[in-house]
Amino acid sequence: MGVVSKTGIAGLTLGGGWGHLSGMFGLALDNLIGVDVVTADGRFMTANASENEDLFWGARGGGGNFGVVTSLQYRLYEVGPVLGGAVFYPVAKTREVLRFYREFADESPDELVTQAGVFTTPDGVVVFAVGACYCGSVSTGEWVLRPLRNFGPPIADLFSPMSYVQIQSMFDPFFPPGRQSYVKANFLRSLDENAMEAFVDLAGKSPSPLTFGPWLEHWHGAAARVGATDTAFPHRKPSYNFLIWSNWINPSDSEKNIPWTRSCFDAMRPFMDAGAYMNYLEDEGDPLARAAYGANYDRLVALKNKYDPSNFFRMNHNIKPSQPVH
Repeated sequence: MGVVSKTGIAGLTLGGGWGHLSGMFGLALDNLIGVDVVTADGRFMTANASENEDLFWGARGGGGNFGVVTSLQYRLYEVGPVLGGAVFYPVAKTREVLRFYREFADESPDELVTQAGVFTTPDGVVVFAVGACYCGSVSTGEWVLRPLRNFGPPIADLFSPMSYVQIQSMFDPFFPPGRQSYVKANFLRSLDENAMEAFVDLAGKSPSPLTFGPWLEHWHGAAARVGATDTAFPHRKPSYNFLIWSNWINPSDSEKNIPWTRSCFDAMRPFMDAGAYMNYLEDEGDPLARAAYGANYDRLVALKNKYDPSNFFRMNHNIKPSQPVH
């Protein structure tokens, strides 16, 4: 699953599903065995590796473009306890910690998934944090995480053995329902020195203390070993996903938070790869939606022509049929 427990399971899965276990077991959609779908013309269809295989391929990364997915069947794993938590550093040390983090993350085993970036703690301290989940044995995880926990040293070390359910809920207090939110994200070609300098320039400058970002997710392991065309989700090479997740409470503050979020994205744009993670795109009509489907787009259009030629399911990051039928 993802990293916030309240995230809707269907949208998360159909658009990707990066999370704490993706290095070891892949994305949520990689563990989808089958789906039941109601199509635009009212047909109830089961799609899996042996039935309606084309629809099953498209559902794994094509979102809700082909019908209403009414049930999902998953491959499950026995996991836990995990070694999870985070270390915090002063935001003033972002440059040196980020450089260390890049080397640490690039050597990560599949069992370790990390993310890092800037946020404000509940007591008002702006920090650069590195969060991690190690899903192998806790004793091995202690050894793997020792360099991260000893570097600095950090001003706080919150790692401990915990259940998967606990780490899955770790970010929940920071994303309560009802807040204003605006997100910009994309994959980086690499986290080179120039990209890191641009990242450092953005650190600690958010107009809202509720914002997460600039932020990085490390994509690697099993999620990066699936072929780009094996599912409709094309982003399969090891990389960092850069994001700014701006949050605020008063709607009147939108006029300063949204432009700031866009400016951060623009500052990092020179270092970004083509494409985007669909689950982090903003409103319908986002110009990055086309890029999110990458080289699989034409094949997805053919599926749209077959299963939804009238584009009935269009309130989404839309794949348009080549010749809509009305």
